[in-house]
Amino acid sequence: MRQLLLIGAGGHCHSCIETIESSDQFQIAGIVGSPNEVGTSVLGYDVIGSDVDLPLLLQRIPNAIIAAGQIQSPDLRVRLFELATNLGAVMPAITASTAVVSRHASLGPGTIVMHGGIVNAGAKVGTNGIINSMALIEHDSIVEDHCHVSTAAVLNGGVHVGSQTFIGSRCVVHQSVSIGQRCVIAAGAVVRSNVEDGRTVHYNSNRKTPA
Repeated sequence: MRQLLLIGAGGHCHSCIETIESSDQFQIAGIVGSPNEVGTSVLGYDVIGSDVDLPLLLQRIPNAIIAAGQIQSPDLRVRLFELATNLGAVMPAITASTAVVSRHASLGPGTIVMHGGIVNAGAKVGTNGIINSMALIEHDSIVEDHCHVSTAAVLNGGVHVGSQTFIGSRCVVHQSVSIGQRCVIAAGAVVRSNVEDGRTVHYNSNRKTPA
């Protein structure tokens, strides 16, 4: 079984470990965290280095995935993804054993689909994405790079989500709605109309706040 390096040792790393263990695609070789986390462990896996160790670690373990989370800002995940890929990391897409990804859908490098997630026919998810537990990406929707679609969120058919956007838990996006880049859609929000770049959409309304 191929070895995999996890980059990020926080809470989201726990969910990544569970997903990877269930998939039987990779064996976790270790975790990269902050300097003060080196020497600790996460769910039994050692934190074997920090960012400065990536050049040597990736020579030995080229497969990697970003295990840092994303809520208010995508910047950490984007920075780590670019750092690792510039060093030659191979970023596989990973799907939990209980997730369903249509044979007619596509996942970009480094995207993870967690337990119960569904990516339906014709849907496309870009690089370094998180499709969290029980999230639904319906037919022909497009989720651009570095997005997080959180737990039990629903993107109905033909939705377009711009890069580096966060879709909160149990959010519902109506069919064919477009959401811009670097938006934050609050947990439980119902999005009925298009959202411009950099906006925040609040709970259960389309009341929008500039970035």
